[in-house]
Amino acid sequence: MSVRLLSGDPPRSALLAVALILIVALLAAAPFLFPGPKSLAVAAKILVFVILVASYDLLLGYTGIVSFAHTMFFGIGAYGVAIASIRMEPGWTAVFAGLGGGLVVSLAFALLIGLASLRVRAIFYAMITLAVAAAFQTLVSQLSDLTGGEDGLNFKVPQMLRPAFRPFSEPIFGVTVDGRVITYYLIAAVCLVLFLLLLRIVNSPFGRVLQAIRENPFRAEAIGYRTVLYRSLSNLLAAAFATLAGAMYALWLRYNGPDTSLSFEIMLNILLMLVIGGMGTMYGAVVGASLFVFAQSYLQDGLHVIHDAVSGVAPLALLFEPDRWLLWLGILFVVSVYYFPTGIAGRLRELARRH
Repeated sequence: MSVRLLSGDPPRSALLAVALILIVALLAAAPFLFPGPKSLAVAAKILVFVILVASYDLLLGYTGIVSFAHTMFFGIGAYGVAIASIRMEPGWTAVFAGLGGGLVVSLAFALLIGLASLRVRAIFYAMITLAVAAAFQTLVSQLSDLTGGEDGLNFKVPQMLRPAFRPFSEPIFGVTVDGRVITYYLIAAVCLVLFLLLLRIVNSPFGRVLQAIRENPFRAEAIGYRTVLYRSLSNLLAAAFATLAGAMYALWLRYNGPDTSLSFEIMLNILLMLVIGGMGTMYGAVVGASLFVFAQSYLQDGLHVIHDAVSGVAPLALLFEPDRWLLWLGILFVVSVYYFPTGIAGRLRELARRH
């Protein structure tokens, strides 16, 4: 049953399976184990970025397409929900209208980019997507009447997702269940369904063709597969999943702006998460997003604790200065790539295969 649920692609490594079960269990119980607003926000961000990174894995890890426009689709989903919620009466109708509009715009952009660029080679396609993403971010910043410009958009979510909403009069296991907790579990449920759907896609005959194109596009073309068509479909699917992730992120934040969903920094973070977790595994998205977002959120706090503990030793205190958390994040990334060149999930699978 579990193998069927995972589309015939189990983790294949006991250590990886334990890590995934632990991550899922912690995320499932996050509102009750870590009830603070920051910890809940970190857990929600992990959920959203798991889908965002997994959708990019479909594009890069399984099809071999290097694109720098993935955050554009993420931003379109977020802006779709934000704009619809402002222009319409706040509620589920506005959310679904914004989501539908965002999907249409994302698929149109993905199709245009695919038709115009997928026949060129990797580096040229990557540069084209980078140019399109930069132009789109500039356009969004300038259309202030529609997008709020650099200030972004604050909007209202449906009534049951608002912090003031209380479905129960008494706390449950010591936690007051409100609209934020409901929003969190809504995002968790949607992310679970989307991740299982991505697993199904990459383990279907369609996914096998994508992997064949990644390994040798000329051979795939020679045996009868229309590689441009398959690569275009992969681009469309990745864009659709990224749009859904953006819509969920906007629902959680109740805000969206250029720096929130369209910045190039997010694109780099997606790449880092995918490399750390392992490309072409899907499970790497869960591991990479969890580790990276957790380190990004709590590494500075950890360094602060260490800095206070070694404050009497000047060289160590200087080394563990909390403001140097980005340096330590870079060191952790280099160490991760050195010891796990195929990513954590990929490396654990290799070790399990050898044994």
